[in-house]
Amino acid sequence: MTLHEADFLARKGKKPITMLTAYTCPVARGIEAAGVPVILVGDTVGMVEMGFESTRDVTLEHMEYHIGAVRRGAPNTHIIGDLPYLTDAEPHIALTSARRLIAAGANSIKLEGPKDEVIRHLVANGIPVVGHTGLTPQTATSFKKVGTNDADAQRILEEAKRIESAGAFMVVLEHIPYALADVITRALSIPTIGIGAGPDCDGQVLVINDALGLGDYWPPFSKQYAHVSDTILKVARDFTAEVESLEFPNNIIQLTGTGRR
Repeated sequence: MTLHEADFLARKGKKPITMLTAYTCPVARGIEAAGVPVILVGDTVGMVEMGFESTRDVTLEHMEYHIGAVRRGAPNTHIIGDLPYLTDAEPHIALTSARRLIAAGANSIKLEGPKDEVIRHLVANGIPVVGHTGLTPQTATSFKKVGTNDADAQRILEEAKRIESAGAFMVVLEHIPYALADVITRALSIPTIGIGAGPDCDGQVLVINDALGLGDYWPPFSKQYAHVSDTILKVARDFTAEVESLEFPNNIIQLTGTGRR
């Protein structure tokens, strides 16, 4: 059963919310089968799947493609779609962009920063919104932890409050001190989802490629539950060896009992 905004609000302080990103149908299918209640189709796809240097290169067309693939794999899971860089610059632009992501299969959208007018406009037009503060990759000049001094911590706290007041039903806190995430979580009535923000958030999100160990770099706050890149390397080497030795496809023919026709 697909969870909605009220279901996530009801979990605050009671049951931690698990969130994973996904960008493809088979990965989404596995995540849904595992019972993960929410999938984020993040603009991280640009860096971890498409090879871009920044999430700023991701377009609405990219997001529509990947949201559609994830929806086909996870028909019964709440899907959050990221609004790409500058597609939420003004309320009317954001609404047009958000409607495209909803039409592609998203249940809600996520945007970065304290865009009060934009969030209010989206919510007023029936678009559920997830906020995002702390490290905001679309505008960040580095990926270092933020909120480490009093002034910056106060800024992030105020941003989180503004995001809630504007009508978001959930907010992502990225790469901030654990103590700050705790303060924000206690200050808000909506759930906080941490990524590199410690154990006191109402839920946690990981980029699926980081969790799979798929790639050649992972953030220090992530965890690798497998090392799929090593598996891909082994499979490719084994396949190459079998092709060059003529073992493949002969071994398949022997197993299936089929021969040349």
